[in-house]
Amino acid sequence: MHIVETLLILVAACIGFALLARHARLPYAVVLVLGGMVLAFIPGAPRVELDPEIALTFFLPPLLQASALRTDWRAFTGNIRPILFLAVGAVLFSALCVAAAAILLIPWLPFTAALALGAIVAPPDAVAAAAVLGRLRLPKRIVTVLEGESLINDAAALVLYRFAVAATLAGAISWSEAGVTFVALAIGGAAIGWAIGRGAVFAIRRLDDTLLETAMSFVACFASYFAAEFAHVSGVIAVVATGLVLGRAQHALTARTRRESRAVWEFIVFVLNSLVFILIGLQLNEIMDRMEGYSGWDLAWFAGVLSAVLIASRFAWVFPASITPRLLPALARYGQPGPWSHSTIIAWCGMRGVVSLAAALALPVTFPERDLIVFLAFCAILATLVMQGTTLEWLIRRLGVEEKRRPGMSVEEAAARTLIAHASLREMERRAEDVLAGAIAQDLLPEYRDRVRLLDGINQGAIAAERASRLEHRLHALRAGRARLLRHREEDGLEEELMVRLTEELDLEELRLRRLLGAEHG
Repeated sequence: MHIVETLLILVAACIGFALLARHARLPYAVVLVLGGMVLAFIPGAPRVELDPEIALTFFLPPLLQASALRTDWRAFTGNIRPILFLAVGAVLFSALCVAAAAILLIPWLPFTAALALGAIVAPPDAVAAAAVLGRLRLPKRIVTVLEGESLINDAAALVLYRFAVAATLAGAISWSEAGVTFVALAIGGAAIGWAIGRGAVFAIRRLDDTLLETAMSFVACFASYFAAEFAHVSGVIAVVATGLVLGRAQHALTARTRRESRAVWEFIVFVLNSLVFILIGLQLNEIMDRMEGYSGWDLAWFAGVLSAVLIASRFAWVFPASITPRLLPALARYGQPGPWSHSTIIAWCGMRGVVSLAAALALPVTFPERDLIVFLAFCAILATLVMQGTTLEWLIRRLGVEEKRRPGMSVEEAAARTLIAHASLREMERRAEDVLAGAIAQDLLPEYRDRVRLLDGINQGAIAAERASRLEHRLHALRAGRARLLRHREEDGLEEELMVRLTEELDLEELRLRRLLGAEHG
């Protein structure tokens, strides 16, 4: 079947599975993987092979940059200790634990090959967790730590993976060389990513075109990855650095560019995430075809034990790491430790994804026990997605970690809106003092003063109720205006371009009113 037709069928299947996941209240990543497995065994279904190079170079850069774009830099740096403890420490610890278990279970497997297996399954994929976390109101620290980990852990795992593969083929490994190389790759990748990010910001500010500016953000994403890989440094770190630079420069873009580029990125991320997980499921028949030399009991035993070790190793690392700042107060300024319930959630968010499968499929054909390693990696992905992915929401609610939605506007939001209102009022009062052009400003002053009065008293119940009522009235008036505009187009005719512009303005105002009403009602 032609690749375009196959792609369209897969996207349609992704939409269907996403709807099924919504109705079943399950993480859509889990449903997509299981759905892909079902599709893989339908008679006559086309066999879709996941090229590891495509997975790493086509899927990974935009997904990483999308996460980096929405990362809160201040929160990221404020929690850098727990993020690094997970992104580097937990990855290395999990890889060693899986390698040790693999050697005990499969004595004929060389240590470096077992270490390669550990590096393959070590990095969690936060995309699967995000499907659950997005529906819940979790403490900001948990979300920051998990998102920050996902930005860096792939780089740590892939560096260890490359050394383990090279050592297996060459017959030796130098731990000191591996450590120095990891630091060099990280620094080199960060430098290239920062430079390309700054160059992209410089170009975007001068393009003055929303479509070109959005396109430039995608060009920067792939340019940083390929430039870093060409220079033999970390492409993952380079993409993350570029995303962080572009994310911090969002305020310098036009309002239209920010709004439309956000919509484009959300669409791309949904499509790529969906394709990634359904492609993982579609690999099952290809993987099982190579397992004829092993008994079903042996495969189930190997997969069960290694998956259990993988899950347990994260708990064995997270809880001692969360205690470290209490024992060493000097580390506390790099991220305050949270309660044990927070550590439990962080430890349970260990679902694996496309990076693990792509790394497994990228193993050389002559690699020792390659087919078995690919099968075990697939089982680890499936076990963590199904077991942890389906129980994460239940665990969050059981531990009472989810934050309750408070009625009314938050104190932080009210304070920020009050600052904006006061600054706007001062500017309008300044303009009203102009003898020649102050008449119009004088007419607008009551509206700005009224807005300040309402925000100053936002915590008083009567004021909040009055504000909500005013927003409701404005929303009903806006709907009446839109209905009249539609009748005018039908009765008297209206240029489509003008209709689009007016409708867009009404849509933006409706979104603003609905957002404010949501803050009022909670």
